[in-house]
Amino acid sequence: MRIAIRFGLPAERGELEDLQRRASLVAKRYRADLLAHPEAIHLPLSQLAEKRVRVAEIAGRVVGFSAVLPKTTGIFDLDGLFVEPDRWRRGIGRALIADALEQIGAQGGTALEVVANPAAEAFYKEMKFEVCGDAQTQFGPAQIMRLTLHSA
Repeated sequence: MRIAIRFGLPAERGELEDLQRRASLVAKRYRADLLAHPEAIHLPLSQLAEKRVRVAEIAGRVVGFSAVLPKTTGIFDLDGLFVEPDRWRRGIGRALIADALEQIGAQGGTALEVVANPAAEAFYKEMKFEVCGDAQTQFGPAQIMRLTLHSA
């Protein structure tokens, strides 16, 4: 299985939001909130236009995407990482993280941070992210996790 990663296109916004919705609704913890607030699933067109979204494909099928935004000098924010639920645990998320690190490294970045969904904390820990703070999200508390490029 070859995972190809490329920049997302503005025309794919709806398809990527649908993928995000499918992946997000798997976790029971947020399902009711997400169903009550469907507007919470939103991929800004500006992120696509500014080439901040990377799309993972297998055999031409979109299977995941990430959105990485500059935060402060050297620090980037993993604003989103979503993989089709039927493709979980097949290396797609890992490939998207590796790609994000490559992308930010080319831009002089030193670290990648994420406000980790509690259901995804174990994945980020496996990827060597470390807890560096707490955040309050629309649907509850979460941890801020950081991966520095030298430990990637």
